[in-house]
Amino acid sequence: MCGILGYTGEQQAAPILLSGLEKLEYRGYDSAGLAVRDNEKPVEIIKARGRLRVLAEKTNDGSTLKGTCGIGHTRWATHGEPSVENAHPHCSDDRNVVGVHNGIIENYQELKDKLLRKGYQFYSSTDTEVAIKLIDYYYKKYIGTPVDALNHAMIRIRGSYALAVMFKEYPEEIYVARKDSPMIIGVNEQESYLASDVPAILKYTRNVYYIGNLEIGRLQKDKVTFYNLDGDEIEKELVEVKWDTEAAEKAGYEHFMMKEIHEQPKAVRDTLHSVIKDDAIDLSGVGLTEEEIKSVSQIYIVACGSAYHVGVAAQYIFEELTRIPVRVELASEFRYRNPILDPNGLVMIISQSGETADSLAALREAKKKGIQTLAIVNVVGSSIAREADKVFYTLAGPEISVATTKAYSTQLIATYCMAVQMAYVREMINIERYQNLISEMLKLPDKIEKILYDKERIQWFAAKQANAHDIFFIGRGLDYAISLEGSLKMKEISYIHSEAYAAGELKHGTISLLEEGTLVIGVLTQNDLYEKTLSNMVECKSRGAYLCGVTSYGNYNMEDTADFVTYIPKTDPLFVTSLAVIPLQLMGYYVSVAKGLDVDKPRNLAKSVTVE
Repeated sequence: MCGILGYTGEQQAAPILLSGLEKLEYRGYDSAGLAVRDNEKPVEIIKARGRLRVLAEKTNDGSTLKGTCGIGHTRWATHGEPSVENAHPHCSDDRNVVGVHNGIIENYQELKDKLLRKGYQFYSSTDTEVAIKLIDYYYKKYIGTPVDALNHAMIRIRGSYALAVMFKEYPEEIYVARKDSPMIIGVNEQESYLASDVPAILKYTRNVYYIGNLEIGRLQKDKVTFYNLDGDEIEKELVEVKWDTEAAEKAGYEHFMMKEIHEQPKAVRDTLHSVIKDDAIDLSGVGLTEEEIKSVSQIYIVACGSAYHVGVAAQYIFEELTRIPVRVELASEFRYRNPILDPNGLVMIISQSGETADSLAALREAKKKGIQTLAIVNVVGSSIAREADKVFYTLAGPEISVATTKAYSTQLIATYCMAVQMAYVREMINIERYQNLISEMLKLPDKIEKILYDKERIQWFAAKQANAHDIFFIGRGLDYAISLEGSLKMKEISYIHSEAYAAGELKHGTISLLEEGTLVIGVLTQNDLYEKTLSNMVECKSRGAYLCGVTSYGNYNMEDTADFVTYIPKTDPLFVTSLAVIPLQLMGYYVSVAKGLDVDKPRNLAKSVTVE
């Protein structure tokens, strides 16, 4: 999940690299480093442990590093603890080859042993140093070009990588190689850029290439050339990025997370309008035909983290509306258990980045078995988007905060639209129900805005929970799915132990954990389950729990039971997740702020999990 950046052009490279890495710090912030070339002069490497600001201070915001060609890295530690020695860039013994890497090299020990026998020495505990010295070994052995050296190394390396490498004999060039880790190439007149993600270079260019798996790129000031694994030149399509530059900035908010919470009405509205035309849902852009919809016998939703929680909610909605059986699978489990898949099934992969390692592997497993695949992703040109049979693009725009908010909300919207349209095509709902559901979806953005207007009450309540040790979220049905996401938001940014439980399971062990003052947050939005969950909350209160309720307007008897209640507007019960999750996002945010934590960059986490 590291972030890599590269630049070659007419400007000083170091300030550009630091500016771009700042936009990638959500991908890792254990250490950072730069390597810059000034024409024929030796490469200069500066590294620092800790956040990017330490490196910026060490280089006086890049002004002490002179040169117009360079690479940079911000690290999320995998191989080796966070330290200056393990920080990237890494170099060969004679600094002939210098490089940065995102990914994991699985056979690094085997390669390291080979290189030790060839006389190489190692100063770090990283797999990246092994890769750089392997490239150096092949460059010298075959006395070829950088492309030749990369080709030979790529054949030997097992695992995932996005590599950016500079060679001593090519002072104004950067060479890149990719397998299963994200990388984009940007161009702008006499400048070339590389980055792990679009926001890092939006300030400089909107024209990008998406480099494919097992491909190599040569970045020069005035052009980029691509090669396949045989070293043959290949053509790539130049794509214009449509994201607004300001979307990757804080725009006056203290944290990206709060900005992105407030961007949810627009993100939801844009995603809805991308498929709703003339009061009907049009999935032609997704590539799903009515014949294919009618033939689906089983749906498998595969995802990780918050995207998995979207899948849990979607399962209730798809089964209720379409009557198609749905299984929700963790991608990390799906790929390893040799799943039994219906030949007429549909595997739905949900991923914000489109690069999530386990989800990408699950997609490939499904395709290997001949099952139709559909991706719900936020990034155009991402690996999952390119490899899936069908793609539903969400329109959340760039999401910088590690804790997802608007991507989660747009993924929900995508599943709503899919479920409603599939139900209508399969004649499980009539035209009146179809139009009513579409009407309710179109009202969701305004209702989300209404919840955000009342966020000060939630801030007041959350500030009182800063010293909590344990928090439990409970709900039934869709409310359980909401609880899963609320609990994750709380634990990942506030570091408070938090768990979500199906309310009916409390008596099967969990209730023994309750102590005097333990916070229990009950989600009660499903009318037919309201009284049952309310009874579970009463059971918790009788054992000393402090209660918070999240429910719809009209259920005012909740105040007789809970110590604090937050209300959401009414909507169709199937779509309530889009509203009920907003107060829970705000609670997690405000608790974290009250504790003085770094909301956007929680410890040990990174945004896009591109390694296993």
